[in-house]
Amino acid sequence: MSKKIIKYLSTVLLLFTVFTFAVGNAYDIIIPDSVVCSSGIELKSYPLLSAYSDGIEAQKAENSLTAKVSSDVNYKLYGIIPLKTVKVTGETPLMVFPGGMPFGVKFMTDGILVVGFCQVDTKSGNKNPAESSGLRANDVIIKMNGSPITSSDELTSAVEASGGKDIELTYRRDGKEYTTKLSPAFSETENKYKTGLYVRDSGAGIGTVTFVIPESYAFAGLGHGICDGQTGKLIPMQRGSVVGVTINGVVRGLAGSPGEVKGYFSSGKTGSLLGNTECGVYGVFASKPQGIHADPLPVGSRSDVKEGKAHIYCTLDTNGVSKYEIEISAINKDSTSNKCFCVKITDPALLEKTGGIIQGMSGSPIIQNGKLVGAVTHVLINDPTTGYGIFIENMLNQMGELAK
Repeated sequence: MSKKIIKYLSTVLLLFTVFTFAVGNAYDIIIPDSVVCSSGIELKSYPLLSAYSDGIEAQKAENSLTAKVSSDVNYKLYGIIPLKTVKVTGETPLMVFPGGMPFGVKFMTDGILVVGFCQVDTKSGNKNPAESSGLRANDVIIKMNGSPITSSDELTSAVEASGGKDIELTYRRDGKEYTTKLSPAFSETENKYKTGLYVRDSGAGIGTVTFVIPESYAFAGLGHGICDGQTGKLIPMQRGSVVGVTINGVVRGLAGSPGEVKGYFSSGKTGSLLGNTECGVYGVFASKPQGIHADPLPVGSRSDVKEGKAHIYCTLDTNGVSKYEIEISAINKDSTSNKCFCVKITDPALLEKTGGIIQGMSGSPIIQNGKLVGAVTHVLINDPTTGYGIFIENMLNQMGELAK
């Protein structure tokens, strides 16, 4: 190789090295150490640079409707020479699987729930020892003679063996604890001591899953709480199981007579129930539930809910989850309850099958403009075609409170 060529190549290499050094220094100044994006992870491109990400990490944001995402982006000059690592962060809409599948719950109450009273026929006339002791409907009995009590059978056995002696009961009312003495009365017709109490220590039911979180299979359903049929109050829950359900028919709703989804528990435990709140029930599935929507959807805020057409997912037969059209109206943007807007069933197929909203459809997810925005919660007794829905935002906020 001639000296002329060697000199030429050396000059080119020197110029290339100087150019590379200059470009590297310039980009080190121009490219920031960290970037905050308005949404998601946005990789900015630069001439001569290639960007490589080691993966995106995501975590739930405080407002519950978005997820914080971050990534270390490595820039390389000519795709070879490492130049700079930039921390890129942003927020992306929370993505969840919409539900529509039925689920069953079996639960034990947190203590013994007082749901009503009855008279005890004694020699001296009818008496009600429980009311006389100061107990009221929706009180939760948590201790008997100083020891925790978990079932109504424990109370019944102690009362029948009491010989009429006082029994000390500790109960919870409006978040405060009280203690009282109850004197069992002897029933002449039943020939045993009684309290005059109707109590509940367990329950079961069927509802509809609203959404499932992809990473954990945590879920929410119903859109309202499980309440006692007599008192109408939220049932305090100690523990519960989620079980599989097979739908085998429906009873059509009529004015003054709400219909219902008919089904039966068809499998063993599929998950755990963790909370019962005014805005729905919450739990975790052991694995991805069958029949769930193939792709997750972004969650919409209350400001995304508009008057007009939307659709719901629900299961009314053995064909699985189906999609039906509805109309949203009368939106109360400030509502934090489970009645945030009106829902009217407009789909002819659903009206033919159910007459409108029926029991068991509570929790059916509401999708509008490609976002999960709410869930069906209630039906108007005198007009089964119409009911109420809850903002999905309210359900997520309540779910977040339980996780604290």
